[in-house]
Amino acid sequence: MPVFERNVLDNGLRVLTADLPYAQSVSVLITLAAGSRYETAESSGIAHFSEHMFFKGTERRPSARDIAGEIDAIGGEFNAFTGKESTTYYVKCAAESRDVALDVLVDMLRHSRFDAEEIEREKGVIVEEMNMYFDTPRDLIGGVYEQLLYGDQPLGRDIIGTKETVRGATRETFLDYLGRWYKPSRMVLGVAGRIGDGLLEKAQELLGDLPDEPTGEPEPVAPYANGRVRVFEKASDQAHVCLGVHSLPLDDPDRYALSLLATALGGGMSSRLFTEVRERRGLAYYVHGVNHSYTDAGTLYAQAGVDIARIDDAVATIAGELRKIAAEPIPTDELEKARSFAKGRFVLQLETPQGLMMFGLRREVLEKRLPDPSEVLAGLDAVTGEDVSRVARELIADDRFRLAVIGPFDDPARFETLLDG
Repeated sequence: MPVFERNVLDNGLRVLTADLPYAQSVSVLITLAAGSRYETAESSGIAHFSEHMFFKGTERRPSARDIAGEIDAIGGEFNAFTGKESTTYYVKCAAESRDVALDVLVDMLRHSRFDAEEIEREKGVIVEEMNMYFDTPRDLIGGVYEQLLYGDQPLGRDIIGTKETVRGATRETFLDYLGRWYKPSRMVLGVAGRIGDGLLEKAQELLGDLPDEPTGEPEPVAPYANGRVRVFEKASDQAHVCLGVHSLPLDDPDRYALSLLATALGGGMSSRLFTEVRERRGLAYYVHGVNHSYTDAGTLYAQAGVDIARIDDAVATIAGELRKIAAEPIPTDELEKARSFAKGRFVLQLETPQGLMMFGLRREVLEKRLPDPSEVLAGLDAVTGEDVSRVARELIADDRFRLAVIGPFDDPARFETLLDG
């Protein structure tokens, strides 16, 4: 398996590398332990808005066209994405262009101008992105579900923010957020592929003088309960549902058992949910089950797009599958299939330099430990059927069910009885 190496610059910034000498490309990423859960209610959406603004021009590269032109000139790809606990910026390019990619990326993050006119112009872009998000129920349902789970705290808010907070953002809003959280101790430079020589020296040259200072941590997630059902009324031809339970944080000892539980429920086209909801009953076009964990919280849930006229059957069927996997031992052959599926998907992720480094950065940034792919495979191999059943029993119960629905419905109470066995 690929081996990661970690080095630390004098200012605390970490450099994570995975050298693949056979590769012809290199992926350069900078990930920060800073995302939307680091915002206040008043600045909601500023992490994502900042991501947009970093591409709008620096002192040396005054416009978005200047920045894009340098990456285009080396045939590279670059982009960024914001999560609730981290934000990542990346460039993929031919290995010989590594230093160009690194220079552009660092210039964007250190010297962006946050021009007031550009900020005002980009507000319209963000609002249109928001409109697209709200017009795409398959994407929106996840936000509706997390609001039900976490309420009015950062994990319960949409990453994109609200139209009010986006329109109210000023240059000072950006500088306050970035000035607090974009510090070397929260930053990891990840480079994977054919790395070449002199990377640490180049990193020291570009990033070594970035001053560090304590940042503190965001507030931990607090217990929250406000009913079991949340309905987002929307005219549509299909209803979208998320039904699940609170689960475990990222580094919980039962993380691998939980992974196999989620896989057996909804991983792939032979999983329990796909077989029962789609193949046997024809209730949905898409249905899957996953576990999504944060550093201090998590949720195991099923998501589906279902026939509006048969939504009651769909919700009852999904709830029934959750109950069943908690009530009955998982058969040995099903456990082994789930294990092979989880290991196979994990290995496929590691096949590209960017996929490999994304795994590494998640471990390094969110769990603060050196990533080791073999540890994941060994963890999955060690899970027993009793482990899966025990975790299922501990997490899944009728009174723990939470259901989010998007569709032409206005009464959450009509779904309550479906959650009681």
